[in-house]
Amino acid sequence: MTDVWLEGPVTSAAYGWRLERDDGVTLGFTSHDLDILHDGLLLRASPGMKPTTIVESLGLENDGLDVSGALTSDAIRADDLVAGRWDSAYLEIFLFEWSNPDAGRRLLANGTLGAVSLSGDGVEAEFLGLKQALERSVAPQTSPSCRARFCDAACGLNRLRFRHFAKIGGVDGSTLGVTMPPGLPANSFAYGSARFLEGANSGLSSDILSSDASSIRIASLPDQPILPGTRIKLTEGCDKQISTCASRFGNAINFRGEPYLPGNDLLTRYPGGS
Repeated sequence: MTDVWLEGPVTSAAYGWRLERDDGVTLGFTSHDLDILHDGLLLRASPGMKPTTIVESLGLENDGLDVSGALTSDAIRADDLVAGRWDSAYLEIFLFEWSNPDAGRRLLANGTLGAVSLSGDGVEAEFLGLKQALERSVAPQTSPSCRARFCDAACGLNRLRFRHFAKIGGVDGSTLGVTMPPGLPANSFAYGSARFLEGANSGLSSDILSSDASSIRIASLPDQPILPGTRIKLTEGCDKQISTCASRFGNAINFRGEPYLPGNDLLTRYPGGS
């Protein structure tokens, strides 16, 4: 389909950028010198923002795109970058008619950001195009533990059944005191996650290493202090063993592993060995 607004003798095209974090925070920028409302999103004027190179190809090789220095904005703060809030953010780069924003747009590149880091006064971000998905293995490898993610489509369990809300009662290093829901098996939150719902760490998550009747121990502490009374969302976890899947969740039919398949150590055995 041809973009009519690009065919005239004089065009007024500008670059547009759309950045959307996993938690829903969305920012828009444009290379034009005025703010422009485009497709329901206010694109902030950032005349210095231009991609250095965009290469479209018909093959399966990765498209070339350098987004180094392109994310300079007061809305993208250093502490958010360090905390990883912008990691895996969705990115679109497009051309549009700034004098008539409703005329349409030409999508140039879209994908996700890899690790985002500070570099002097600017920002560097790895761009992962949609072709990255083609690099994944087509057939799964065998494994004694389950390859499914807890409560994903392959697992089949409903994640809402295993979410709980609590308040942090006290903090001792990486151990957080919380009021546990009654009736849960011991260490139910091991391999699960904790998400902060308010305060300076709102939106950040951490893996849970272990839990007991009154506390959880998280894998990594956020940069900002954790305050008692902070609301937190806890998601139970699974150790991906067939015994756990069968006895605790009653979900052995969906177990995505081969717990009884002989491993490579079988090849090293010899007659009379054990």
